[in-house]
Amino acid sequence: MRLLATGGTIAGRAASGVEPGYRSGEVAVEALIDAVPGLRELAALDGEQVAQVGSQDMDDALWLKLAARVQEVFDSDAADGVVITHGTDTVEETGWFLHLVVKSDRPVVLTGAMRPATALSADGPLNLYNAVAVAADPAARGRGAIVVLNDDLHCARDVTKSSTTDVHTFISPGPGLLGSASYGRVRYFRQPPHPHTTASGFSLDGIRQLPRVDILYAHAGMTADLVRASVSLGARGLVMAGVGNGNMSTAAVRALAEAAREGVVVVRSTRVVSGDVGRNIELDDDALGLVAADQLNPQKARVLLQLCLARGMERDAVQDAFHRY
Repeated sequence: MRLLATGGTIAGRAASGVEPGYRSGEVAVEALIDAVPGLRELAALDGEQVAQVGSQDMDDALWLKLAARVQEVFDSDAADGVVITHGTDTVEETGWFLHLVVKSDRPVVLTGAMRPATALSADGPLNLYNAVAVAADPAARGRGAIVVLNDDLHCARDVTKSSTTDVHTFISPGPGLLGSASYGRVRYFRQPPHPHTTASGFSLDGIRQLPRVDILYAHAGMTADLVRASVSLGARGLVMAGVGNGNMSTAAVRALAEAAREGVVVVRSTRVVSGDVGRNIELDDDALGLVAADQLNPQKARVLLQLCLARGMERDAVQDAFHRY
């Protein structure tokens, strides 16, 4: 088993066990492993420090580096599974990226913590224990990237963070949990129904960088200024975190339609935590030249749109991808 550490709160350090402020990524990978009793009894575990950042600083370059390292581990037959320690703020985006581009049926399991390693009642050690147990479980094969926190197993496509501070912050609205883990005892409730990993049409082949895609947040009284600013700064794609069913102000709609006519691919998602954004429901996507995000939240929609644009896909093909994945 290979443990790839990237930093985050799980590797955070505070001045005391009850100090709310802390610095992410301070604890090295071997110290994380040594802090969990019985961890090496679950699997022969090798640790590797890929990065030491808070996940707010996870970016496209780190995604590509991490995905390439996961692929190298599997291609060289160096491990039967990979566990990634990661900050919780953007773990759903990293997990979704890996879910789409890694070409292996071996498990990729991401975990983290809401409390730093030095905290009273830190949640990281048990999360890591359960994550290794999942990665070592033969039944995890073929399920893509799995996010394991607070005894829950989430498909990387479906998971999202729902609270800024609650230990039980991760939910999978709509599809529900992939499974559960209790002190290393793992059970599964379902298989991911959408294509991923070996069945995905996306990969790292030929990708050296990802195109710029910006997310804009709809609100009452929204003007068109930020739409025009993103386009002028070189965004090749835009994701609108719309109100309700992916709606937005009339001014923003007009600006997005103009951007679409100029060749920018525009996706309508929603700032609401659950529910689909349907095509041609509240807005005439066909006439406006827009793409509906279907079930993907804005941050997941951005990742998929980046991969679509990296493959040179046109708007109709992008819409098909959002319905398929």
